[in-house]
Amino acid sequence: MIELKTPAEIDRMHVTGRFVAEVLSEVGRLADVGVNLMDLEHHVRGMIERRGAESCYWDYAPSFGKGPFRNVICLSVNDAVLHGLPHDYVLRDGDVLSADIAVSIDGWAADSARTVVVGTAAEEDLRIIRATEEALEAAIGAARPGNRLGDISAAIWAVVSEYGYLVNEEFGGHGIGRTMHEAPHVSNKGRPKRGLKLRPGLTLALEPWLARTTDRIVYDDDGWTIRSADGSRTAHSEHTIAITEDAALVLTRRESENPAARADAAAQPSAKDA
Repeated sequence: MIELKTPAEIDRMHVTGRFVAEVLSEVGRLADVGVNLMDLEHHVRGMIERRGAESCYWDYAPSFGKGPFRNVICLSVNDAVLHGLPHDYVLRDGDVLSADIAVSIDGWAADSARTVVVGTAAEEDLRIIRATEEALEAAIGAARPGNRLGDISAAIWAVVSEYGYLVNEEFGGHGIGRTMHEAPHVSNKGRPKRGLKLRPGLTLALEPWLARTTDRIVYDDDGWTIRSADGSRTAHSEHTIAITEDAALVLTRRESENPAARADAAAQPSAKDA
């Protein structure tokens, strides 16, 4: 069942979204050469506890995965892209780190992800990160009343295909609200003017994710961590949004983000042709 949220309920989700944005900003600040993933995990645990929030990941046990998830943040390095279990790993110069977190405050959830490069950045890593960020902004722009779910998926696919990457359709975006995962599923590839009609009050987590040279995935023995099948590097960007009467309100926008500046940068030839 799809539940449309009231403006007051969206305001409450926005409170959660601002905290999620704060956490991801802090993770990006702390992620550096020599930092252990478990240090990041425990730092985030402390932030959640001090805020009085509740992790949506702890004890999460969906049909996929191996046993309940016992961490509060997904930390995926290099060829890992989704559901990375924090473990005893020290970040190295040039590593690509994707951080994904969902929490609930006073019964309302928000979910967001970002990818950063630790230390020295290779252009090809920056390029795939840029592709997910631009695809996410395109999806947000398509999330307007009167459009359909396929318009969001098609917007993501248009950016990804222009960059020359492939899309895996096994995992994508989703509804969100009282719980982390609600209907509908939002594919990262689709056809415009198809699917559910978008209405004010619909809240979604949109999350384009990519591997550099494949659309196939494999699982680690931990049963959670998802990697590119060919070992190529990956990137993941996600925001929780609410569709309003006019457009989409991004509930997890970080203060450091500037969509207008990103759009200007994307217009430069080097953005997709690198």
